[in-house]
Amino acid sequence: MMNALERRSTFALSSIFALRMLGLFMIIPVFAVAGQTYQYATPALLGFAVGVYGLSQAILQIPFSLWADRFSRKPLVVIGLLLFALGGAVAAMSHTIYGVILGRAIAGAGAVSAVVMALLADVTREENRTKAMAAMGMSIGLSFVVAFSLGPWLTHLVGISGLFWVTTIMGLAAIVMLLLVPKTTRHHRNFQHGYLKQLKHVLKMPDLNRLHFSIFSLHLLLTAMFIYVPSQLIRYADIPLEKHGLVYLPLLLIGVICSFPSIIVAEKYRKMRSIFLGAIVGVVVGLLVLVFGYQSKYSLLLGLGIFFVAFNVMEALLPSWLSKAAPIQSKATAMGVNASAQFLGAFFGGTLGGQLLMLHNTSTGWGILVGIAMIWALVSFGLQQPRYLSSLILRLPEGKQTDEWTSQLLAIHGIEEVVVMLDEQVAYVKLDKKQLDETARQHLTHLLGKELVI
Repeated sequence: MMNALERRSTFALSSIFALRMLGLFMIIPVFAVAGQTYQYATPALLGFAVGVYGLSQAILQIPFSLWADRFSRKPLVVIGLLLFALGGAVAAMSHTIYGVILGRAIAGAGAVSAVVMALLADVTREENRTKAMAAMGMSIGLSFVVAFSLGPWLTHLVGISGLFWVTTIMGLAAIVMLLLVPKTTRHHRNFQHGYLKQLKHVLKMPDLNRLHFSIFSLHLLLTAMFIYVPSQLIRYADIPLEKHGLVYLPLLLIGVICSFPSIIVAEKYRKMRSIFLGAIVGVVVGLLVLVFGYQSKYSLLLGLGIFFVAFNVMEALLPSWLSKAAPIQSKATAMGVNASAQFLGAFFGGTLGGQLLMLHNTSTGWGILVGIAMIWALVSFGLQQPRYLSSLILRLPEGKQTDEWTSQLLAIHGIEEVVVMLDEQVAYVKLDKKQLDETARQHLTHLLGKELVI
């Protein structure tokens, strides 16, 4: 069960993600048409204006995440959100497509997705990590559907420049939400590497690379599917484009509801690997239904529904697993590489989806996506069960220096990290119960002045 601090932080950080994604996604369904009013606009430049955001994100996620492992995370999130808001303002005031491209590039430069996830990992206990990540995944999914429904309506009301102003307002509102997140100070057995050495250390870890390939594949398939499926919903299901949001929303909600039991089993019974691989199989099955049944309205909706269930399970499990598998001192760096892989997956998925639209045989297009999903399954089969840490909530000691106290805690074998929230006068102590021997338990009892049941 989450405590009040975890619930508040999860709500705030999920809202930050949702506000950013809402501002980003609202542009996508309208820009190809509404953007033609800009000076010098061409189809290629319109496409680049949409895609340059993802390119900036993919390039700058890693630098931001490297900094986040050295410095306080909250100021970096503020910087990223200010860049996002500034980019929206530059695009809103532009009269040429080049100004919009510049604005979108600036907005994408606020690449703090990994920093936000690392901050969420700091302020939640290990036992509640998957729940918190699931809430963040839900906020992203809901923002996607809401944005695709609101984008055309808002563009009709305020125009395309007004829509960019809305993204600026959302970026500033996200900064306000950050006030709900406690200030944290992280303490761990830190061994300082140069930035390049730290990045190389993360990139050499096989399981992390499998997780990076997983997020790349998931978002490649998702993006390609959302380019490929709308024309089929119109042709085979008789659902007009303006009502597609009404299709995606219930399917997404069904996916979220059905995914929760899987998430609980994965965390509570430590079956994360089995559930994870099962979700990839779900992606394959959903796509196979579309290969053979895309001409039927109900098969089309069934295939999308299965895909959404698997997608929601993966969205919750991937960041949670990543936070468990990543080295404590390089958590944000690992998440930065993962976020870059995610945005690259979306970029290549968009490119692939456009190519699939040119195919004369629809089932061949779905078959290509099935092939990609099967390669993903083979790569992921080598994943090892993640290490499970436990957490203690401790009151900060009175009359003792916090740094001295945390150093004494970290000297105990089995304690991995201490996250101090000074304003709340509490600390989360993350430990590996398997490494906590009797001597370590005695030291911990002596330090805290009472015996703890762990």
